[in-house]
Parts: sequence; C-alpha cells; structure tokens
Amino acid sequence: MDNPRLTKIEAGYLNGSRPRSHGCNARLPAHGRHVREPVARLFFEDGSSGFGYSRVTPEQAESLHGTHLDSLISLEHGVLPSARSIEFPLWDVLGQRAGKPVYRLLAGKSDTVESFSVACYDTSLYFDDLHLADDQAAVDLIASEAREGYDRGHRAFKLKIGRGALHMSLMEGTRRDIAIIRGVQAAVGSGIPLLVDANNGYNVNLVKWVLAETAGCNIHWLEEPFHEDRVLYEHLHGWLSEQGLPVLIADGEGQPSPHLMDWAREGVIDVVQYDLPAYGFSAWLKIGRQLDTWAVKSAPHNYGCAMTGYAACHLAGVLKHFAYAEWDHIDLDGLDTTGYAIREGRIHVPDAPGFGLRLDETLFRKSVESGGFVVS
Repeated sequence: MDNPRLTKIEAGYLNGSRPRSHGCNARLPAHGRHVREPVARLFFEDGSSGFGYSRVTPEQAESLHGTHLDSLISLEHGVLPSARSIEFPLWDVLGQRAGKPVYRLLAGKSDTVESFSVACYDTSLYFDDLHLADDQAAVDLIASEAREGYDRGHRAFKLKIGRGALHMSLMEGTRRDIAIIRGVQAAVGSGIPLLVDANNGYNVNLVKWVLAETAGCNIHWLEEPFHEDRVLYEHLHGWLSEQGLPVLIADGEGQPSPHLMDWAREGVIDVVQYDLPAYGFSAWLKIGRQLDTWAVKSAPHNYGCAMTGYAACHLAGVLKHFAYAEWDHIDLDGLDTTGYAIREGRIHVPDAPGFGLRLDETLFRKSVESGGFVVS
C-alpha cells in the first residue's frame, strides 16, 4: 500500500534525567536535572508506524486522523504545515517504511555505507558555581564538569558566560567568566574547541574584554553575545579581524531577528542556530540547504530535548556545512538509544531505519494511559 491512511495516534511522555543538574545562564534560573519529554507514535493502515518528539494536542490529532501519508509528508517537500505537530514521528515513519535511516533517505547515501558520525559538543557547562565566593573554587568546579564530559567522549564544549548580567556584579561576574574559560581550556587541553554563549548578557565592550583576555584559548564561536544588531555585529567582525582572532559569530536560537538569514548571506553572522524542536526538521532542511549555498555553518539549537538531538544527527548527513550537534545528555526512561555512541567528539549514528531509536512498549503505554491520549 503506497499511500496508507493514518489510523491511530498515541501521545504520552518519557521521563528522563541528566548526569547532573544544570544551573543558570545569563538570564534564566537553574535548568535542573529532570526532563519530561512529549512523544507521539503513529500507526498507518498498512501496519507501518513511527514515533518521535511531538507536542500534538488531542484536537490536532483528531484533525489528522484518517489522513493519507502523502497528504502529511513527502521526501521532496517535507512535512505539510497542517502536520507540523507530528513531524518527527512522520520522518521516522518514512524511514521505517523504507528500511533506511532518515539521513540516507534524504541524502541518497549508498547502502554500502558502514558508518556515519557527526561532530558534537557538550552543552552542559552552566552557572553551577554561583554559590561559591572564591573564583578559583568556581574554576575548579566547572573544569571538573568539563572533564566529566571529556570522559564521556566529548572533544568540544560550550560554556555559558554572562554571569555579570544578572547573577553577579558586572565586573566580578565577567572576571569569573574569563577565569572559567581559561580553566576549562586548561582542563580539557589546548586543542579542544570551546564555544561560549552569553545568552544576550554582554555588550560589545564586554565581548572585546573577554575575547582579548582569552585570546590564548581555542574559542571557536561566540554565541548570542547581545541581541542581534547588524551595526554591532559588523563592528565586532572588524575588531576580530584586527585582533587576528578566528572567532565566529553564532546566533538565532531564541527569538531571532527576521533579518538573520539576510545577515548570514552577507557575512554578518557566521553560524545559524535556529531551534530544532521549534522550527522543525523540514524547516531546517530548507534553511540548511540555503545556508550551504552561501557556505554558512548550520548548528541547530537543541537544548532540553533528547529525541530531537538524535534527529539533528540525520540533518548532518544531508547538510554540507553542518557544524556541530548540540548534545544535552538526557537518559529517557523507555528509550533505547544503544545504536548511538559518542567517541572522540563524534556521535556515531546507527544504520537503522528511521531515527534508529526504539521504545519500551510497557513504559510508553503506561505514560499514554496516565497522562496522554489515544485517537483511533
């Protein structure tokens, strides 16, 4: 059956946790340790099925029930707007039906490909040090967390900076940012790239101060230093060039400027980071392919969602200028991810249908019964 109808939608949650609690960033309170991730599973009349991250509501599920597959998604155009709420499960369905991983469906990769891996970074280095009065104790704490990530296989790290924007005094917090960048670099090694993320907590002069003081560190990109401003970004690019600092400017995760893609085309920013759960897989395929034509890096933001992190790896199999997968390590109860492994800074992606993940039937059904719904 080439074009089966959607006959059943199950929606529930998977509970999960990180290896440790994550603290504040420049503008938000502590992010915590525990996660409750929404999941939907789809069934079609030919027996095919798939699952993935989804915030579908009962009303949306009712409107989609009975719809033919090609009215929901196609390889050529991605998911239709009416089916955005079940997009990740739909991509999994296509892969399951074809018996191929999603990246191979999209990229036309040969069946002889034995392995595929994606560069990734540990995104767990938050402000876990705010309770410490001593800067060296703070450095030691965050450096030890970086070493934990190194031991888990990471070879790139993102550090939250901007302690002086809200949680500490401006000068005290910025000095601590500088000390922690230096301390983490020393802990993981000079060849390891660092990504620093101010969450809009800096201004241009703070950026210059911090980057000048950490010029000996291997900072690969500066993310969201302040709210997007073309004039300030052009000024910052000029200053970086004058200083001989090969630091890229990355932006786009939150509520980005509507001009962001124009700025990417014109070289005002170097890395685009639209949020993957919010924008969706199909939108990122379109965005990333456009960025490829401009030789601009793609780095989808993906914090707080485990399953979309695995989906991001499949985008990397399609997009030429995909930079890194953001890795928020979350172990979800009932989700079998054993096909994936992080080794030497790369996520090794399984050659398995769909997104290569499996659900524990018992746990998922309990979540559907206790806090979810079924439309059939």
